[in-house]
Amino acid sequence: MLKTPAYAVQDARSPLAPFTIDRREPGPEEVLIDILYCGVCHSDIHQARDEWGGSNFPMVPGHEIVGRVAKAGAGVSRFKVGDNVGVGVFVDSCRSCANCRSGEEQFCEFGMSGTYNSFERNPDDHRFDRSRPTHGGYSTRITVDQAYVLRIPEAIPLDRAAPLLCAGITTWSPLKHFGVKAGDKVAVVGLGGLGHMGVKLAVALGADVTVLSTSESKRADALALGARGFAATRDGTAFKELAQQFDYILDTVSAEHDYNAYLDLLKLDGTMVLLGIPEAPQAVSAGTLIRRRRRLAGSMIGGIAETQAMLDFCAEHGVASDIELIGIEQVNEAYERMLKADVRYRFVIDVGRWASQAG
Repeated sequence: MLKTPAYAVQDARSPLAPFTIDRREPGPEEVLIDILYCGVCHSDIHQARDEWGGSNFPMVPGHEIVGRVAKAGAGVSRFKVGDNVGVGVFVDSCRSCANCRSGEEQFCEFGMSGTYNSFERNPDDHRFDRSRPTHGGYSTRITVDQAYVLRIPEAIPLDRAAPLLCAGITTWSPLKHFGVKAGDKVAVVGLGGLGHMGVKLAVALGADVTVLSTSESKRADALALGARGFAATRDGTAFKELAQQFDYILDTVSAEHDYNAYLDLLKLDGTMVLLGIPEAPQAVSAGTLIRRRRRLAGSMIGGIAETQAMLDFCAEHGVASDIELIGIEQVNEAYERMLKADVRYRFVIDVGRWASQAG
């Protein structure tokens, strides 16, 4: 086993602090990755503070991982030492259910193995081994089966690639699944880590994008990201002015808000996709859906093949995340700033610098 520096929380009330974890030497189909960058996702906060319940401690968060292959098992054919690679929200799945076989590993019928706050799987039958917790990218290295590793195209800066592995694929997957195409009118609700990627990707697909935000201060940023329109929603007038205007709505907001008000912005046969998870269930009026044959759907990240396709698309179209690069010692401050929406638009930890200093 490889003793590996990390940052972990010991319980839901503790700050992140230095910790040491064990990483295994790579097996025949695995690669050992020296982590260079790791994005800071809002779900890291939810899980580190046990806000969703079921958190396992000690916990090393981080599932937007970019690094370089340091070692490769004898059976590895997809990657070689020195390759730039990424690891997203999950590191394994059952591999045998219908969803896994169709490339939808994120919807594994037995549950995916999350990159952290989950469990490794036995190599023989791919069942969970609850004696081996997974730990994430707030660490200097990680060992992952090659089937769950992504290739990072040279055209994408490595630090700005990290958030694509969660925020990028979370917004890309519904855009592709529900068939957003050039000329479609798309509204993006919220302009944070998810929302800014939703804008960039929808614009790159040729859509006519409008940002809906409670904050008028986001207008200039929205237009700079490529949106053609912006509407501040706090006083409610936007809901009257934009009624029945959109083919699709990507709702990235996790705070409580009125789904029905946004559903009324959809045209006939329009689709609203939920990407955020409010703490309490939200009410939906059947009439709001029925009167215009509207759809309310949800979406969650994407499979390995779909994520690779997203990365390749981003490389081709010059899309990357807007980030603020921080040192690992700033991560607790970053959590507090995220809660105040004080980041444009994703914190990324410079793990490589930390690793070089740690020796």
